[in-house]
Amino acid sequence: MAGDGSPEPETFDASGLRVAVVAASWHTQVIDGLLGGAQRAFGDFGVRDARVVRVPGTFELPVVASALAGQGYDVVVALGVVIRGGTPHFEYVCNAATDGLTRVALDHTVAVGFGVLTCDNDAQALDRAGLPHSREDKGYEATAAALLTARTLRELAGGTP
Repeated sequence: MAGDGSPEPETFDASGLRVAVVAASWHTQVIDGLLGGAQRAFGDFGVRDARVVRVPGTFELPVVASALAGQGYDVVVALGVVIRGGTPHFEYVCNAATDGLTRVALDHTVAVGFGVLTCDNDAQALDRAGLPHSREDKGYEATAAALLTARTLRELAGGTP
């Protein structure tokens, strides 16, 4: 399983960070699970107010993440899911989302949480969605990673989280 060996996140008070989540609308049950994981992470890290923006699908995540980063958010968590089908659509959307979100992080020097599930089938997505019977909570993991990265960026800039 991909989650084997993942570190336990070290929590800290992230209440001073401006945080936004951009979430796709496809696969509602999976996305709701990922959003729930993000909310759990916000609770553990003391984030009281996170903006949540919905977009049609995973392909649209980068442009909205870029707009949010441009508005001064310290953390942008992107949540989506792409399920492999019988056409090359899977590869195109996965590559576009990955490349686009990486560009947002680098162009804006902002912490971007990559909570995009790229799965072969619905069962794999549900198993990673942070639902009651899921084995992994990728929404939580992506959010925690982004918050920790934002702290590191602030420290490098000479500030405090």
